[in-house]
Amino acid sequence: MADSALKNDRRRAAKPLLWIGIASMIMAFAGLTSGYIVSRSSLIEANTWLYFDIPSEFYISTAIIIASSFVMTFAVRSARAGSMGKAKLLLLLTLIAGLVFSGFQVMGWSQLTQNEIRFTGEGSNVAGSWFYIITWFHLLHVTGGVITLLVTWVKAQMGKYSQDDYLGIEMAAIFWHFVDILWIFLFLFLAIFR
Repeated sequence: MADSALKNDRRRAAKPLLWIGIASMIMAFAGLTSGYIVSRSSLIEANTWLYFDIPSEFYISTAIIIASSFVMTFAVRSARAGSMGKAKLLLLLTLIAGLVFSGFQVMGWSQLTQNEIRFTGEGSNVAGSWFYIITWFHLLHVTGGVITLLVTWVKAQMGKYSQDDYLGIEMAAIFWHFVDILWIFLFLFLAIFR
């Protein structure tokens, strides 16, 4: 009986704790984007801000992460409907999409370097450095999401979820949607204020 009560308490606390964590991540990105705007404004006044085109790989990665969010939504719906085989497949597809997203981000940075937009060192510019910092910091969170998806998929493979207990899948989906929405915001922010 005590184990059951403890398990229920943990389940009730899981989502609020996740939302608190997400709120703290939002604050971190708010700080980064605020710093970007302040830096950009002062450098535009000094006529030293570098304008550059965002590589196409970032556009492709954006489409991939948006599609992955839809797939993850269907994974949760499948688990809720008791179709665990379908939920496992959709979790795996979301995981793969997360890895592909990450790959396109790395290719985008490579393209920036080829275009002589460097993070630091000779020939670097503050505009490029900010772009790298913001996108790297986001990819760090995507990596956390990919690890979460992997753990969730492994647990699903082990039969840890059912139609009556799919909280882990739901929590992974909430975090994955967060990194998706965050990327859309950051991508639009960087495209508008470049």
